[in-house]
Amino acid sequence: MTQKAYSQGSAFPPTKPGVLRIYSMRFCPYAQRTRLVLLHKNIPHETININLKSKPDWFLELNPLGQVPVLQIDDKIVPESTATCDWLDDVYPANRITPVDPYQRAWDRVLTEYISKVEDTLLLWFLLFDGEIQFYTQCNIVTFRLIILCCFGSQPCSFDFLLWPMYERLPVIAVMKENSAAAIDVKDFPAMTSWAKAMKELPAVKATAFDADQHAAFVTTFAKGTPDYDLYLEE
Repeated sequence: MTQKAYSQGSAFPPTKPGVLRIYSMRFCPYAQRTRLVLLHKNIPHETININLKSKPDWFLELNPLGQVPVLQIDDKIVPESTATCDWLDDVYPANRITPVDPYQRAWDRVLTEYISKVEDTLLLWFLLFDGEIQFYTQCNIVTFRLIILCCFGSQPCSFDFLLWPMYERLPVIAVMKENSAAAIDVKDFPAMTSWAKAMKELPAVKATAFDADQHAAFVTTFAKGTPDYDLYLEE
């Protein structure tokens, strides 16, 4: 099984009975959510990476929207990051990460929806008004800080894994624009810094993480219209 992305014209890699498979993309924050849960819960699986600019026809048959992540096991197909994470926690209940309290679960979902909307809105704003780097970054930091103050617990939960990929990518703007105004001053955000430090020690985070320079390198290829989905792979 190769880590390189399957593209248009690639033959479908045959599935194996009873083997869980994730269709992913190595730099996708949404697919990273599902990968984090798979690894944290030690769920056996195989990974098929997809070229999202030149998608194989067989992948579009699995998910006509053409988005990752997608989970497949036998005849069952589950798309979307939040749905896949919930499904994994239900089907593989050992080491549960979903809060037992229905109220906490509801607020985790509210905050997940909120952070996604904030990220999309601020990214659009940044692209339209290039140059206001510090405002963009500080809005993101304040958002993360407020959410972490509400949710920070002693053990990682599903919301931590849904949030982490967005946090991991916060420093990318500072790297790409070579502007220290977009950098995070950890002294100003002790709760967020403490949360991030704890998350970085998790084996699942270590296994899926790229640093800011690596993320920036991929985003640069994406911005040019030729995303390198196999960046840093030697095989």
